[in-house]
Amino acid sequence: MSKPIVAIVGRPNVGKSSLFNKITGKRLSIVEDTPGVTRDRIYADAEWAGKSFTLIDTGGIEPQGKDILLMHMRRQVDIAIETADVIIFITDVKTGITSADKEIATILRKSSKPVVLCVNKVDSVGSLPNEFYEFYNLGLGEPIAVSSVHGTGTGDLLDAVFEHIDFSDFVQQDEDLIKVALLGKPNVGKSSLTNYILGENRMIVSDIPGTTRDAVDVKAENQYGKFSFIDTAGIRKKKKVEESIERYSVLRSLAAIDRCDVCVIMLDANEGITTQDTKIAGFANDKGKALVIAVNKWDIAVKDTNTMEKMKADIYRDLAFMDFAPIVFISAKTGQRVDKLMSLIVDAAAQNKRRITTGLLNDFLNDATLRVQPPSDKGKRLKIFYITQASVCPPTFILFVNRAELFHFSYKRYIENRLREVFGFTGTPLRIIVRERKEEGKL
Repeated sequence: MSKPIVAIVGRPNVGKSSLFNKITGKRLSIVEDTPGVTRDRIYADAEWAGKSFTLIDTGGIEPQGKDILLMHMRRQVDIAIETADVIIFITDVKTGITSADKEIATILRKSSKPVVLCVNKVDSVGSLPNEFYEFYNLGLGEPIAVSSVHGTGTGDLLDAVFEHIDFSDFVQQDEDLIKVALLGKPNVGKSSLTNYILGENRMIVSDIPGTTRDAVDVKAENQYGKFSFIDTAGIRKKKKVEESIERYSVLRSLAAIDRCDVCVIMLDANEGITTQDTKIAGFANDKGKALVIAVNKWDIAVKDTNTMEKMKADIYRDLAFMDFAPIVFISAKTGQRVDKLMSLIVDAAAQNKRRITTGLLNDFLNDATLRVQPPSDKGKRLKIFYITQASVCPPTFILFVNRAELFHFSYKRYIENRLREVFGFTGTPLRIIVRERKEEGKL
């Protein structure tokens, strides 16, 4: 299910990271008194009043900053603003309104996005300090007094944020709809593939990297089913700070991963896999999404009789953590094997939602432990009492054992491989959880 995105913005050292940590309940952002500590957007899922949303912590804005790093921070905040559904503008009651606050307020008003004004560091209990009321002059509505250190006022702040969010817009209405995120570096052919599937030039296609700046959803229906394709901005390899446009696109891609069912990792047949491809594939895998690898531009690739197999081996070597993902060699321009890609997407989505009965799983477990005996250590042997499936998306299995420390990684890998051999699960990660349970009759 898609989630609304809330971005925290403001000048340096007003307490953005402290507020982020307080709302998410995690110490994901470094909190320090040195301005500019948070340079990249940090994002995490959060929950309030039983509803989930994605919260972004950004680097501080210094509108007049000419330093390359400050310009980089300003640009990534611009992207956070563009991406967010609601913006929390955080200020500091102790310093009052600064010229930077005024300029940021102007930027936010021009964004036409809903803005909730937060006045931080109101740490005293009782009536509000007189300095608080000057923040009405920013022209952003009623300010909310907050102490990010103590957590006071955060509930009122989130209530104000939620007034601007219609959560019904973020509920998937069509259960048959498969949401597909197309991921990869710029100019790999994501928009061209979308256009071919749609049968029309819906997306702008250009040889200039970075043409697609936003994650765009387009719906398609064909003989394979109903789909919503999310064409994301490309992710480039990191170079110099001033050239690292791909870092501005990562948030959009991560948001697309969060709300999709299947991730298609698109590679260029002439370039192979890059570090950024590996990172984004790893994130999709960590999120438990169904995965398909599409090698595009196969029509113009230089190849011989062994090129396809060699490239498959290279991809699985670099993406060893997702060797379960099928690989298909396509041409978005000519349509070569696009039908095969569609079939793999449907199958991967189904496998990601697949559930196996406990009876079948325990028959499988008996066979697996007979084939390869569980490991032992210092005379103590691992005993696996039973296995059950806890959830789907991704398929998650719980194994109850006598001693969890005896369940070595190699044996867990063996169980996962046997699950795939017996039940399939092509195109989806699996999760295996090990829990201890006392043997019957023993204290």
